[in-house]
Amino acid sequence: MDFTNPLVYGVPVFIAFILFELTYSKAHGDDHLYEWKDLAASGFMGIGSAILGPLFKVAFAIIFFEAVYELCNPLVDGVRQNFLGYESFGYAWYIWLLCQLADDFTYYWFHRANHEIRLLWAAHIVHHSSDNFNLGTAIRNGWFTILYKPFFYAWMVAIGFPPEMVVVCLGIEALWQFQLHSQYVPKLGFLEKIFNTHTMHQVHHAQNVEYLDKNHGGFLNIFDKMFGTWKELDDDIDVKYGVIHSPNSFNPVVILTHEFKDIWNDVKKADKLSHKLMYIFGPPGWSHDGSTMTVKQQQRVFKEYKESHPELIYQRPN
Repeated sequence: MDFTNPLVYGVPVFIAFILFELTYSKAHGDDHLYEWKDLAASGFMGIGSAILGPLFKVAFAIIFFEAVYELCNPLVDGVRQNFLGYESFGYAWYIWLLCQLADDFTYYWFHRANHEIRLLWAAHIVHHSSDNFNLGTAIRNGWFTILYKPFFYAWMVAIGFPPEMVVVCLGIEALWQFQLHSQYVPKLGFLEKIFNTHTMHQVHHAQNVEYLDKNHGGFLNIFDKMFGTWKELDDDIDVKYGVIHSPNSFNPVVILTHEFKDIWNDVKKADKLSHKLMYIFGPPGWSHDGSTMTVKQQQRVFKEYKESHPELIYQRPN
């Protein structure tokens, strides 16, 4: 059964909505929302992703998924039988829902791993490197994540979801993620209890210590709540977007590679093999001499400081 990846239709929609939000922000005095050089850098990386993405999806992801599917779901008397002993999944409507839920679960762990494993963070930091939060930032994607992302999703085709179904669900997830990058959508009441919303994604893109590594979810926020990474937007906190260690450049090459360069420098200065491996596969901010801190260490220090200084009020300045 053949399906068209929703992102085929998504690209022109992305461009239209970015232009609409850009025009709206300028017309309503929100000049800070978009910076031309920043938007140009995001656009360049978005175009690169649009070109490289389909090539890798055809040459790697789809072929890889098909190989895993064929291996784990062989034809037996004309029927696909999963290696676990049941008939492989078909295309019923409820299978689509289960596939989208499995995609959302996988996206959560894929996204969380991108924040907690430094080598993956080096690829993902590109998306967080802008000091702005807008629909232009949504297309500011690293080019290296597509090299390893399919490995996170391989289990879905292994247990019997058709490869083309998984690819479509991945595309739907990407469409949802794009529209989350807007500051113009307020809290959505009851929907906030179920879905990953725009304000929750603002938290995710903030560099405020209490917001770091929160809200990794795709459609739903249930997995963040289950695994302790959910955080609601506090209207009294002045949000600062971007990353603590910014590339400080609009050069796409610098933005794409600066964290890999930092990893290499840290590996070179480490004497022990265990330290070298931690600089590559440990959490971002880990250091063998305590000169830098991980997110969990920063949040622990921040919490202790707030508890020891209850007279301080952390709120949005007037």
